[in-house]
Amino acid sequence: MEYLYKTVLKPARIEYIVEKSKFIASVIPCESREEVDAFFDEIRREFKDATHNVPAFVLGDKMELKWASDDGEPQGTSGPPILKVIEGKGLTNIAIVVTRYFGGIKLGTGGLVRAYSKSADQVINESGIAGAALYNKMDLVFNYGDYNKFLSYKFPDVMKESMIIGETVFKENVEVSFSCHKDVKSSFCSILKDLTNGGIIVKERGEILERFALTMDE
Repeated sequence: MEYLYKTVLKPARIEYIVEKSKFIASVIPCESREEVDAFFDEIRREFKDATHNVPAFVLGDKMELKWASDDGEPQGTSGPPILKVIEGKGLTNIAIVVTRYFGGIKLGTGGLVRAYSKSADQVINESGIAGAALYNKMDLVFNYGDYNKFLSYKFPDVMKESMIIGETVFKENVEVSFSCHKDVKSSFCSILKDLTNGGIIVKERGEILERFALTMDE
């Protein structure tokens, strides 16, 4: 399926030990500088006793805005290596902070670069790579019999992977908050109409930006 850009799938965190120094890498997907700043502030508060909290971010569909800081580490040994990992994976709308608790053994400039790079790489892998795309959001209204058909129907994998089922409300009918990738919307609606003999009601709710998991080679 087509996507606008690649990012990370969800917030994640890993820990990595090198020569008694503890590195804690945290990552989030984000859409604005305000989200980035709030994330950085949150990490600094959480790890206020850390030796360093090294931040980096990339924003914009075409990676237009990039920034990193060494946060007191030797120049170019921490923030820029994190940024290089992000760029190397072609990711945007992502923020990472690698927190370091110094363990008493100096790593040297090369050791620092490797430690911060590996921390960033591991936390991105923990989060997973995602494609961000416009999804069509809608409410689906079923009678109870048709709703059970919907639940048991075996959708093709390519469609199933792009479907997001939200809140379900059970009243006189069953109303399901739902979104799917724009590429499969037509096929999805056609299946539902056939499945329910035209009984389904589809209420369009516009478009929303969603993330879906990508394989490593996408």
